[in-house]
Amino acid sequence: MGKLFGTDGVRGMANEGNMTAEMALQIGRATAYTCKEHHSEKGTRPRIIIGKDTRLSGYMLENALTAGITSMGVDVLLLGPIPTPAVAFITQSMRADAGIVISASHNPYYDNGIKIFSRTGYKLPDSMEAEIEELVLSGRINNIRPVAQEVGKAKRIDDAMGRYIEFCKKTFPAGMTLDGMKVVLDCSNGATYKCAPLIFSELGAEVTTIHAEPNGMNINDNCGSQHTQDLRTKVKGLKADVGLAFDGDGDRLIAVDENGKELTGDQIIAICTKYYKDHGLLANNLVVGTVMSNIGFHVALKELGIDTEVSDVGDRCVLELMQQRAAVLGGEDSGHIIFHNHHTTGDGIVSALQLLGIMRETGQTLSSLAKIMTVFPQVLINIDVREKPPIPEIKKLQAAIVAAEAELADKGRVLVRYSGTQPMCRVMVEGPTKEATNEIATRLAAIVKECIG
Repeated sequence: MGKLFGTDGVRGMANEGNMTAEMALQIGRATAYTCKEHHSEKGTRPRIIIGKDTRLSGYMLENALTAGITSMGVDVLLLGPIPTPAVAFITQSMRADAGIVISASHNPYYDNGIKIFSRTGYKLPDSMEAEIEELVLSGRINNIRPVAQEVGKAKRIDDAMGRYIEFCKKTFPAGMTLDGMKVVLDCSNGATYKCAPLIFSELGAEVTTIHAEPNGMNINDNCGSQHTQDLRTKVKGLKADVGLAFDGDGDRLIAVDENGKELTGDQIIAICTKYYKDHGLLANNLVVGTVMSNIGFHVALKELGIDTEVSDVGDRCVLELMQQRAAVLGGEDSGHIIFHNHHTTGDGIVSALQLLGIMRETGQTLSSLAKIMTVFPQVLINIDVREKPPIPEIKKLQAAIVAAEAELADKGRVLVRYSGTQPMCRVMVEGPTKEATNEIATRLAAIVKECIG
């Protein structure tokens, strides 16, 4: 079956491959065993928290994981539908041994995934993932079974949502409110559909919510952080101050200004970085981006005298570099933003509260704040692929990439990479004009399709 864990846990089409009930049962058993091995509180039974987004297959995987975990003598605390960052927070807050999220983030409803947080609220270390993977793939976990009276039990935690709501509100500037601010939320029919409207309403905002009626199959369906057309229309129609779009599991934020224009994750990070520097909060004068960060992001921060570091794609990679360099702020153009002074992981709601706090304190509109950064024309084309050979080994494609880079010189860049979670190749091109950028990206995408599509 090959490797189990990818760049962000285990992910795939629900009820196939690694996303079956049988595999979830085994992952649950192996995770429970690993937690028992590392459990240090003598005389107490280890506990694992499980949260999920709103996908139909979440029920199946939740029950399978619960069965696997309890079969190993570990208790389960069930949170129900709740954002991924809430699971990280609750795991740490309740001193559980691990937290498991059942979600495929921004993917369509027919995919699902399993990602695991350690007791500290951070993503599980590679060493523990490897341990779980070995137990499952070797079959060794099949022969480890506690006797009947030692099996675990499961119960639902009714106040988990309330705990998370209070946590988020405490990240908003003390003494400040959102009174009089018109806010439109797009909850992507996902995990934020209950808590996000409550959080912004309780802080005083006049909240309008769209795409907050999940049915198990409409998560991320032409809505949320990747599809802001409905949000942009609603913001303009209501003359709202801001629109906020989350993804299916609530760890991404994309914002829309009062004119209905979408801001990228890079623009949000740039706004927050300037505020942090102005208020002495930017540790080491440093912010972390990724190889996908827009050129304009680096130009803007350089003009502000702020250093940038670049990580590989993925919030795990961003966080690792932030920890290495003691940075407090970092993120991705896709809207994963980590405020390490507030949380251990990316959190769309926390990011939104920081952005709205800046709007309130400065008295500026979002369109005015966004002028801090000029976004270079960027085209991203996703191509479904049948295999993923190393890009440098695809000679025709590699030659085309070299030619495109020479054509752009210092006025743009090319990045061709595989998705870490889907059978997909991403062609990203930035250039001096929209027309030139689109032409080069289309040309490269056609070669990708020809060679491995």
